[in-house]
Amino acid sequence: MTHIVVLGSTNMDLVTYVAQAPQRGETVTGREFRTIPGGKGANQAMAAARAGATVSLIGAVGNDAYGVRLRDNLEHSGVDTDFLRTVEGPSGTAHIVVDDQGNNAIVVVPGANGTVDHLSPGDEGLIASADALLLQLEVPLPAVIAGAEAARRHGVRTVLTPSPAQPLPEELLSVTDVLVPNEYEAVTLTGRTDPLDAAVGLLDLVPEVVLTLGEAGVLYVSRDTEPLAVPAHQVAAIDSTGAGDTFAGAYAVAVAEEKPLREALSWAAAAAALSVQREGASASMPYRPEIEAQYTS
Repeated sequence: MTHIVVLGSTNMDLVTYVAQAPQRGETVTGREFRTIPGGKGANQAMAAARAGATVSLIGAVGNDAYGVRLRDNLEHSGVDTDFLRTVEGPSGTAHIVVDDQGNNAIVVVPGANGTVDHLSPGDEGLIASADALLLQLEVPLPAVIAGAEAARRHGVRTVLTPSPAQPLPEELLSVTDVLVPNEYEAVTLTGRTDPLDAAVGLLDLVPEVVLTLGEAGVLYVSRDTEPLAVPAHQVAAIDSTGAGDTFAGAYAVAVAEEKPLREALSWAAAAAALSVQREGASASMPYRPEIEAQYTS
């Protein structure tokens, strides 16, 4: 089986559902509150595992009740947690507001994720064994850079989701193979508001870009090929939380399995389309038979 390693965050998502998100200074009444395991690292790990890969997660949880639940949830989805450390203090949390259009706003409190600032013994060997390394920016940047550098030393393909949006150092970009931003993240990195202009501008930084555009689909550009636009699967969205992570995890699996490019993009888009029809992040992520059925429908 394809082996994917993820280096990233594990959070408990504290999700409030509202008709309309509050403006600054405004108080609104929510209709539901849920605690749902999440974090961009854990989400991508679970997405890849459910999409059919063998997956290992490098990260940390706290020694609290959330940490126990987060680890159990990953293991239940088939993610190897041998490199998920338990540290003193609270686990990471994400405070999420979801409106009736499926849009969300998120505040992340790093907790244990803040301790993941370097590679620990055994981490590089695990990365070296992978077909791809998935990275995000919810753990300290030195660890993300160290992971990408380790992957480059061992010829492992790196897929980076630049979220939360922020300027990225050259030392990370120089060892990134594929960048998977959304529109907002692409604007942050390039200052360009047109999606194609932004995607092409990112090629000054990395060799391949997969720009996710929500219901408008996906735009792929590389230094060696013409741009490729792939439409989204048209569905009624309930909650977009975790859709980008679902796409990234599924896309990494598709590429590692050497699916043709258009098929890989559409297959990953099918996984994301399934996820937005369900509430929550990890809870919404589809299994491979569901993805196959959506892709062929």
